[in-house]
Amino acid sequence: MTVHDRIIAEPFSLQRRNPAGGTKPLTVWGFANETDVLTDVLLGSPNFLRHLSTSSLSRKHLREAPCNVQIAQAQHKDLVAAYEHFGVNIHWHEPTPELPMQVYSRDSSVMTPYGAIITAMANWWRRGENYAAIHTYEKLGIPIYDMVTAGTFEGGDFNVIEDGVVLIGCGGARTQEEGARQVQAWFEKEGWETRIAFIDEYYVHIDLMVVPIAEKLTAVCLACTEPGIVDWLKGKGHEIIDVPFQDTMALGCNFMSLGKDRVIAPTSSKTLIEKLKARGFEVAAVDMSEISKTGGGIHCMAQALKREAA
Repeated sequence: MTVHDRIIAEPFSLQRRNPAGGTKPLTVWGFANETDVLTDVLLGSPNFLRHLSTSSLSRKHLREAPCNVQIAQAQHKDLVAAYEHFGVNIHWHEPTPELPMQVYSRDSSVMTPYGAIITAMANWWRRGENYAAIHTYEKLGIPIYDMVTAGTFEGGDFNVIEDGVVLIGCGGARTQEEGARQVQAWFEKEGWETRIAFIDEYYVHIDLMVVPIAEKLTAVCLACTEPGIVDWLKGKGHEIIDVPFQDTMALGCNFMSLGKDRVIAPTSSKTLIEKLKARGFEVAAVDMSEISKTGGGIHCMAQALKREAA
């Protein structure tokens, strides 16, 4: 199916959310969960990447060993090659020098079964990414479900745990409670179970410490995740793979599930990689050590656009 065909199938709209709930799922784009087979992904180019003071993590590296941008760009090429290896269709934001952090395509939008959500970025130097995301979805012919207006909200805090269940992170510095509550209300009207995880702003987004791997299998940093969230996951039958705190601080819990027991993970996540390989997973390990100094990992650098049930 060509992009033109998709535009016909999914007419572009700036807001298709039914305020009463019951919004119809898309027929071409979207996904039910974050562990089905990834067919299409949205990436941002590191062409204009700069190392900015975006979080405690990035500030630490700025003080001690700033990012070598050329090496970071080469590492991103390796990440792209991993997606190509697995046959994933790659779509791109148009790079511009005014958006140096656009490589973190997870943050400026969220894909859902009903269309994309345009988020509301916390840092002023990233707010233009939200407007650029609208143009990207228009170009791809992907409708927009709605836009966050009640407060700041970033895509790394929207975590689809399983079909119809979402965990929303709220740390205050990036995603404010007002924004989290607005998105929560939308999805409760759609019949979803939603839970807000209040996290310390040090951890930036919930996808630093909790990311689904496969059906009923989730990676969690037990050392920094609220026990109530862990109990909630276990109550749903999820088996937990613990990612050690030191690996998590090196963004080792920030990986991308591709479905069918395939994962792209950072080489720094040695414990997780070892445990997944022991279970028979195919793991593409990519060195993200330099680019992650700017504040994000593999999961932060990708927005799933389409997944299909295996």
